[in-house]
Amino acid sequence: MPAARGTRTRLGSAIVVALLCAAPVPGDIGACGQPVERLDAPRFFTAKRNIDCNHCSSCGLQSKACTVACGTGPLPLTQFPVGCVPLIHDGEVCLRKLLESSCDDYARFIDDNSPTVPSECDFCPSEP
Repeated sequence: MPAARGTRTRLGSAIVVALLCAAPVPGDIGACGQPVERLDAPRFFTAKRNIDCNHCSSCGLQSKACTVACGTGPLPLTQFPVGCVPLIHDGEVCLRKLLESSCDDYARFIDDNSPTVPSECDFCPSEP
């Protein structure tokens, strides 16, 4: 089991690095010089799941969200809500925020009763 978790951690880190290091070339358009491309939901949710599991493990956090993130079952989310179309840049900003979050912040993100969402990851907030 520990070897599998180490492999998963390395895979998750590789996915995150690939998402964050996609450099734009001159002439690109969109956010921060990147082309306007939709965020791939399964790829994003896989990277987020790995970041969540890493924070749960390294911070000693326990919640249902941690159990799901560190589990081997299917991704709980594989698509964004209808009408929600975040861009790759949005996903990069969100993942960067999650990577830089403290254990206290993450405890709030994965809380079983009232989890919070960093504003960087609230791609399509619901209307009041």
